Parts: sequence; structure tokens; C-alpha cells
Amino acid sequence: MSTPFVVAVPSKGRLQENAESFFARAGLTLSKAGGVRDYRGIIAGVDNVEIAYQSASEIAANLARGAVHLGVTGEDLVRESIPDADKRVLMIDGLGFGHANVVVAVPQAWIDVRTMADLDDVASGFREQHNHRMRVATKYINLTRSFFARHGVGDYRIVESAGATEGAPAAGTAELIVDITTTGATLAANG
Repeated sequence: MSTPFVVAVPSKGRLQENAESFFARAGLTLSKAGGVRDYRGIIAGVDNVEIAYQSASEIAANLARGAVHLGVTGEDLVRESIPDADKRVLMIDGLGFGHANVVVAVPQAWIDVRTMADLDDVASGFREQHNHRMRVATKYINLTRSFFARHGVGDYRIVESAGATEGAPAAGTAELIVDITTTGATLAANG
């Protein structure tokens, strides 16, 4: 018996439902022998393929390690957790669900910041005025560093966020954030 081909799909919620629907449209039925709470499954009628139900971030990490052969996860997570992702994994196609944008968000009161060049100007002035670098709260450390470097913004420091990133400025732990958004409603609600 050979090693199975491992396909990782999201383990819960709407992402799992959408992934299973995607496979079903291709005539492939995913099933869990141990019931709905099982983290392993199969594709009915297809030998030597194992479904691994994992969190979206676990899928990206396991793709990086080579622990799964195919994964359904977010491009943001792949690019955050896999250095040189384009050289190490093949991103086949967007599936049309789970869409979100990674955004740089500043407080609405910063009316003079509309571009990354504006942000660079504000960062320099902020350091002079407050005697410390502007703080950026994010879960996307590598994406943030890369994006800021491409835009010449260097006068900042990252504050790693483990929770509701959009609340960091109101809590006083950061001046701005880098996060994902689908509609922007949560960002707007938090100013």
C-alpha cells in the first residue's frame, strides 16, 4: 500500500461547506467515516486519497512542510507563512469563496493619509513628535514588512495581534493596523 495523497480542507464553518460544495460540483463527495467531528475523511470512490480537515492556517503551514499535497486555504495565509511562496507552492486558482482583502487601515481622524507615501510622511513626523516609532498591529507580520518595504515605509514597529486587531488603536496598543476585511464594516465601525 502506498502513501495516500493528502488533501487538506477547512475543518469548520462556511469555509468547510464551500470546500465540500466545490468538490461536489466536480463529482467528488467528501465523507468522514467517524462522523461530523472527525478530522480525517475520504473522497467516496477514490482510492488512496485522504482528506485532512484542518484550520486554514494549519493548511498553509502543512503545505510549507510538505505534510499535505493539496490544500484549500487563503492566499494571505500561504504568503504569510511560506517565504518565497511562489517558488515553493503552486497556487492553482481562486475558488470564489472566502474572499477577503489584506488592508492597511489608519484612524479616520488621519485625514491627510490616503496613500503609503502619506503614511511614510506621517511615520517620520510621528517619531519626532512622540519619541517612538509608529506601532502597527497585525497578524500578518511578513506580509506587512514586505508591503511596507516595497512602499519605502520603514519608520514603524510591529505589534503582533492575537485577537481583534481592529480594536488595537482604540485600546492604545497601536496607531494603525494591517488586517483582512471582506466588507470593511468592522473597520468602519471601529473608526
